[in-house]
Amino acid sequence: MPAYHSTFPVDPQTDRMVGNIVLLPLNTKFRGPAYPANSDYDIIDECLDLFRANSFFKNFEIKSPADRLLIYGILFINECLSHLRSTTNYNEAVKISTNVALDNFVLPGSSGFPLNTVYTVPLEDHNAMELLRTYIQQFRQELAMRLLDRLYRDSKERPSKFWLAFTRRKFMNKSL
Repeated sequence: MPAYHSTFPVDPQTDRMVGNIVLLPLNTKFRGPAYPANSDYDIIDECLDLFRANSFFKNFEIKSPADRLLIYGILFINECLSHLRSTTNYNEAVKISTNVALDNFVLPGSSGFPLNTVYTVPLEDHNAMELLRTYIQQFRQELAMRLLDRLYRDSKERPSKFWLAFTRRKFMNKSL
């Protein structure tokens, strides 16, 4: 059974790209370079919808630049979940997830990033790297908050055990 891929169409001539990473529109409350999305469903919703299904796959064939953003989102969700415990309440989880999202993170293409074979980023172009850094920071913040909305949908006292069960799974055997 093949892994689930991104459904977002990408046109390299019209969409903003940094290397081979597309900067898709986001529905977000956080400041950053992302354009507002035209619909209610964006790449962050897709990452959350496909996380649990794709967590079982060790191989992932990239079919579009949006898949690279999907991979990053799934790896980031896994990182967020690994910092939460079954006894963490919503307020503590907001603090933890905000810290994880804003922590110093390694950009795709930089040394130390686990999937550099998948990403090509122009490291010598400082403006492009800064655009990518701010976009990924905005992406991480919004993804962390929407993840918490799903984790604590039933109760603000305990996260969903059906999400936390995936903390031991490693998508593509990698972690951020």
